[in-house]
Amino acid sequence: MTRTWTPGSHDEAVTAIARTPVLLVALDFDGTASPLVADPMSARALPEIADAVARLAVLPDTEVAYVSGRSLVHLREIAEHSDDSPVILAGSHGAQYWFPGEGEADAAESAQERDLRESLFGELEPLLTEYPGVELERKTFGVGIHGRPADPAVERAAFAAVDEVMARRAARWRRRTGDRILEFSSRHEGKDAAITALRARTGATGILFAGDDVTDEDALRVLTEHDLGVRVGPGETAATLRVGSPQQIGELLGVIATERAAGRE
Repeated sequence: MTRTWTPGSHDEAVTAIARTPVLLVALDFDGTASPLVADPMSARALPEIADAVARLAVLPDTEVAYVSGRSLVHLREIAEHSDDSPVILAGSHGAQYWFPGEGEADAAESAQERDLRESLFGELEPLLTEYPGVELERKTFGVGIHGRPADPAVERAAFAAVDEVMARRAARWRRRTGDRILEFSSRHEGKDAAITALRARTGATGILFAGDDVTDEDALRVLTEHDLGVRVGPGETAATLRVGSPQQIGELLGVIATERAAGRE
């Protein structure tokens, strides 16, 4: 059963994850590290989260990753992620990776997939001009349609129009919905695959994963009894803990950083 974490309270699950021998802290970005914003490319991690990530990333046997549906190039921009960053990135729901000291891992795309994606973008771009406030995002393996700036009725109509195009032209692509976003991808990886891959890569004995949306539940459902799942905000969830906002994620990460540092002195 999910319980609410209150800043300043003691929680045994938080202490346990802070003390795990090899810790991976994996965070969704939009709505978790950053508040949700109308302009997707204006998202930035809250200062308290950026500070906690920096504190955690320098601790022994501790890895930090952002796991996002964003294309890797866009995730690097909004995360203000430099070439010498110690933070791992998993973009496109786990179809793309960037590792410290190595850079971007190759993510193959066939010429057929690339040509279809470009053709779809060419059809959807003029179509969506008929729906004020709805924005089209070019993704590495697909397309994203953002409805947050639009009237909800306009958003629903736009999503229905896009669904018709995709059913006709790319019926096998994976469809995802989130908080006022509709996505389609030629790749079928989800954040569950990202968590599994990062566990193997880092040798983590415990993973803290935090997210706020439907696609984050894929990751939360594959966590084990040695991990800790955190849901940001309302909604049905497989997480152990719930917090009310990204600001509280910053507080929670600060507690974990402090406890983990103290345990290694």
